[in-house]
Amino acid sequence: MKKKLVAVAVAGILGMPLAAQAQTANVVLYGRLNVDVEILKGQQPAGSPEAGTNPTATRLSSNSSRFGVRGVESLGNGLNAIFQIESSINGDTNSGNLGGRETFVGLQGDWGTFKMGNFLNITDDMHGIFGNVPTYLTSILSTATLWGQDNLSRAQGGFDTRNQNSIRYDSPSYNGLTFSGMVSLSDNSGSTTDLAGMGRHAYAANVGAIYSNGPIQFGLNYDSNNKVRGPGLDDHEYTVTGGYDFGPVRLGLVYEYKKWDTVNGDINNDMYGISATIPAGPGKIYAYYGHISNGKGSAPDGQTLGVASGPVKGPDTSANQWEVSYTYPLSKRTAVYAGYVKFDNSSNASYTFNINNYTVAPGGDPGGLVLGMIHMF
Repeated sequence: MKKKLVAVAVAGILGMPLAAQAQTANVVLYGRLNVDVEILKGQQPAGSPEAGTNPTATRLSSNSSRFGVRGVESLGNGLNAIFQIESSINGDTNSGNLGGRETFVGLQGDWGTFKMGNFLNITDDMHGIFGNVPTYLTSILSTATLWGQDNLSRAQGGFDTRNQNSIRYDSPSYNGLTFSGMVSLSDNSGSTTDLAGMGRHAYAANVGAIYSNGPIQFGLNYDSNNKVRGPGLDDHEYTVTGGYDFGPVRLGLVYEYKKWDTVNGDINNDMYGISATIPAGPGKIYAYYGHISNGKGSAPDGQTLGVASGPVKGPDTSANQWEVSYTYPLSKRTAVYAGYVKFDNSSNASYTFNINNYTVAPGGDPGGLVLGMIHMF
């Protein structure tokens, strides 16, 4: 109720007419601040000021902090109009991005939810089944690098991303089973930013399903980039993931297959991971291991997508990731956490953190110790 009153007050300050203020009665202000201290190491790449060294760096980072406003208007007969405007808040600096996060307008009813705007894709929904939920799937403790190639944008070959110009449908639950479909257009939106993409009819398409019933969760996902990186260059991603809560421990598993076209053939790899979430007092311990295979396919050895920390075709391009964390709630809205994450790259791989990037040389093994605090409002 307090959040709704604040929203109405904000509307009045902005000079909205009384009728508009009445319509915002179901508007809610929300947000969260998630800031941590990180102590990092990782061999620096050629061309950097400390090339070839493995220095220790300490930094303060903001992790998916946000401020938003969302609302629902009843249209009658069980139909609702929905909207959300969510902005990034960088708690470590004085910068942010207005409307740069989950921002959309849509309709919702017994038949499901339809929305249009800028938001995370269906692939990201899979992350919550096996990822580090106690730390809200963010910070350098995120497990979406080897899986999902989340450190890369769509134009670079990434999959677990927030997509602009998107249209999405989510079904109602059928005894715990839900289906989703989404398409993201290459749209210049009044500028020439991606006019070439429009000309070649580039788009991303994504479908998935999640079953959640009691202690069981299961997810299937297919994601694709069609001509997004250039004419005739398509990318494909398949994820199978599941989790089961045994009581004293919850286990999560994931398998993923990814394939990218290049002008010289294709690159593909396999990824698998296992996680455990264990209650410990009022808090939770999370542990994870993930592995990505050497790059395979018809492309010549050494072929890349032209970006750092991306897939490479050939031997010694595999990597492992380990992490462990503990999250302790101070209240229903405030928690502190600590954790450690480590990548083990083969000599021709340079995988690293997907959130708060830390570039390393091929064969460099980035690792980091984290101490953070989160507050939600």
